Amino acid sequence: MSRSGELTRKTKETEVQVKLNVDGTGEAHLDYPIGFLVHMLNTFARHGLFDLDIRAVGDLEVDQHHLVEDTGIVLGQCFAQALGERRGIHRTGACLFPMDETLVQAAVDISGRPFLVFNGRLSNIPLVSGSVHAGTATFQTDTVEDFWQGFTSGAGITLHLDVLRGRSDHHKIEALFKAAARALREAVELDLRSADLIPSTKGVLV
Repeated sequence: MSRSGELTRKTKETEVQVKLNVDGTGEAHLDYPIGFLVHMLNTFARHGLFDLDIRAVGDLEVDQHHLVEDTGIVLGQCFAQALGERRGIHRTGACLFPMDETLVQAAVDISGRPFLVFNGRLSNIPLVSGSVHAGTATFQTDTVEDFWQGFTSGAGITLHLDVLRGRSDHHKIEALFKAAARALREAVELDLRSADLIPSTKGVLV
């Protein structure tokens, strides 16, 4: 039986709907207004083998912060819902991910204790790309940390993300999403040797 979560968060700033299957095949269906984050969420789904369905709108006339952060929160909450009491999982995972000139390290503990260490080494200069509409579209790179802060809070996990080297902000961000996905994939996988056990001497992960 696949482990899944489904939640909606609606505020005066955003509305985010997420469906997640952690035992998926990496399929993503995204109705999302920020093109670069669509690319990252597709990458996250594929490398984690998570099935994602995300539909979202937000106050982009203000900036991208609210929507990106709330997306991370709801996605994290769906992970927590899907894993339940977290019985039988490996609990921890790590990945060292190279992407051309960039090298990123991710380590996760599904501990019940939300904590983020983020060393993205990003320039915080917005990425500019072509738009399907007239003009140009941009992505605020400073919101990447906001996404992962929301995710760790929603999921109740400890997550360390470190860019060890790199030049391109695009490559750094993409490698962060890929490394995090693969670390999470390892952490949520079931351990056949302890399928009926909660992986903690306390007997609970909170």
